[in-house]
Amino acid sequence: MTTMTDARITFFASAIVLATGAFWGFYWLPVRALSEMGLPGAWGTAAITLAAVIVLLPLAVARRGALRRAGPVALASVALGGAAFALYSVAFVYGRVAIIILLYFLTPVWSTLIGRYVMGWHTPRMRIVAILVGLAGLTVMLSADGTAPMPRSIGEWMALLAGLLWSIATTGIRSKSDLAPGESAFVFAAGAMICAFVLAPVLEPLPAAEGLSLAPLLGVAAASGAIWWALSVAALMWATVRLEPARVGILLMSEVLVGAVSAAALAGEHLAALELLGGGLVLVAGVLEVWPVRQRRASHSV
Repeated sequence: MTTMTDARITFFASAIVLATGAFWGFYWLPVRALSEMGLPGAWGTAAITLAAVIVLLPLAVARRGALRRAGPVALASVALGGAAFALYSVAFVYGRVAIIILLYFLTPVWSTLIGRYVMGWHTPRMRIVAILVGLAGLTVMLSADGTAPMPRSIGEWMALLAGLLWSIATTGIRSKSDLAPGESAFVFAAGAMICAFVLAPVLEPLPAAEGLSLAPLLGVAAASGAIWWALSVAALMWATVRLEPARVGILLMSEVLVGAVSAAALAGEHLAALELLGGGLVLVAGVLEVWPVRQRRASHSV
């Protein structure tokens, strides 16, 4: 009975992560909308995450005892996850949607390396193959125009760093955090807000208030903060502590397909043949990375 219950929890958590990834595939739309409305660079992300913190603040006050009891590593891990998402959010302003998403979704590679060399977790042989395939995909994708395989814009660098930070964060969340989803979402949004407000003046000057259309701007920021950063992140935090970091990474890859298709359809952004090949290898790496887990479970059930 316990095994069946655990299996149902794993399935439900996996479904939440999968749906969250697909939903975040459309997140670039409000980020770029805010940039076009007068909040360039990280200022749009700062406005969105500030709105999320305001929405979640009453819950955080009501549950302040749980936040005080949480360990510093747990709080830092959740806040670092928020900072990673903030970098990812800002990257959409400075790069092509599909490339930003694919660079971010090298997370299974980083998660496996961290699990093996930092946490001391066992690494099946297929996951080593996954690392090699993922890094090969990264090389092909970044050298598609004949240049050295390096990120070519600040947005691409931020996306790559965001994926690495998210892998570190999910490892800490899994091993140390027992925060409920609501408190986790608040700490997550607070970490993102701090990161965004630190980055914002570095990347772009503060926009003049008289040049902004405040009503629609506030509406987009508030809706994005409440829906993407409060509601969906709370659900993601609930699921993340119940799944391996690598599994979280692979399930969130639903965002790759939704983001690439939506960017091609709505923004006219298309990938070159070599970029598609490199991106395909990144996705294959994610599948290979999670495959040994499924195989072990299948063999145990025989």
